[in-house]
Amino acid sequence: MGRLTTHVLDTAKGQPGQGITIEIFRLAGGHREHLGSTVTNSDGRCDTPLLEGEALTPGEYELVFHAGDYLRRQGVEAAEPRFLDVIPLRFGVADASQHYHVPLLLSPYGYSTYRGS
Repeated sequence: MGRLTTHVLDTAKGQPGQGITIEIFRLAGGHREHLGSTVTNSDGRCDTPLLEGEALTPGEYELVFHAGDYLRRQGVEAAEPRFLDVIPLRFGVADASQHYHVPLLLSPYGYSTYRGS
């Protein structure tokens, strides 16, 4: 059974990104369908997969990480508007029977992602 998971690591502090709101969207024909939202736990992970089983279908998706709110709570000083606030990550799912893990490595002035396991 396929599933979509994520986690956030604060690379500036070397710790999990706790309390970050993440929204999930399915993209199709120029439309964004909101599928749900969650908040990362104390380990920077979600308590359950974002999507799994029949809910995960081939196609394009977008995860939206509300990083600015997290950085403000961490006391990271920055000019407003912040360089990073809301981070959208778009990716494709070709085989919905597989596990797609899409983490976010975050710092106040940069981020990266990859397909993990």
